[in-house]
Amino acid sequence: MAYPFFSLAKSKRTAPIDFKAGSITIRVEAVPDHGMATIWDADILIWAASQIVNARDAGLRTSRLMAATPYEILTFTGRGVSSRDYQRLKAALDRLQSTTIATSIRQPAEGRRHRFSWLNEWQERTDRDGRPVGVELILPDWFYRAVLDDALVLTIDRAYFDLTGGLERWLYRIVRKHGGHQRFGWRFDFAHLHHKSGSLSPLKHFAYDLRDIARRQPLPGYRLGIELQVDGPDVLTFVATNPAASPRPARKPPTRFGDKL
Repeated sequence: MAYPFFSLAKSKRTAPIDFKAGSITIRVEAVPDHGMATIWDADILIWAASQIVNARDAGLRTSRLMAATPYEILTFTGRGVSSRDYQRLKAALDRLQSTTIATSIRQPAEGRRHRFSWLNEWQERTDRDGRPVGVELILPDWFYRAVLDDALVLTIDRAYFDLTGGLERWLYRIVRKHGGHQRFGWRFDFAHLHHKSGSLSPLKHFAYDLRDIARRQPLPGYRLGIELQVDGPDVLTFVATNPAASPRPARKPPTRFGDKL
């Protein structure tokens, strides 16, 4: 999910995301009542994907219908378990259900778009006294099939859930997808990252945030760097902190300016 599928801001976003790169198009729309699903809300999808993969690997039957207690989801994603945390969980589920995506990604025919929400539906289960005892949710087929495709699933460091900024969370997804354990990592120019993020922040502010993240080095397992270009845009570099573990031959990669992110 390195594409701009989620809002990177904690404040409510209702402005749509419109992204196009080569043959890939993405439009994300939100309803005013709930706002767009955020990259923190996406932690619920990470939980769901982990449950599906674990069940499949154990030889169990998997399904788009899932059930869990709030405690299971909240603790998996590193949240608290107070009543306030549960209210936030419900708000996140509402945003995932009400946000709609139309994309050409993984569509067999050119010009065809798949439209879906991150959750087809969800419901709360309570006991006789009205206390929450569980939630049930139905995942969209687009997401479910992606989870079952090994080539589309990457493991993440548990420290990811400790990242507090939306941009640094999104950057982790980028470096996890492209940096891997390659000795020389990967590189992207600021303008390309800005376009790919779907951020509403002006490029000038976005670049400032990138430099601040590179200064703080918060991404688990990766080191970021900034290369200042005399005759071109500044470049963000990233490399795994343990490149010796790479099973691939080392080669210095080109900076990507196109739609291969």
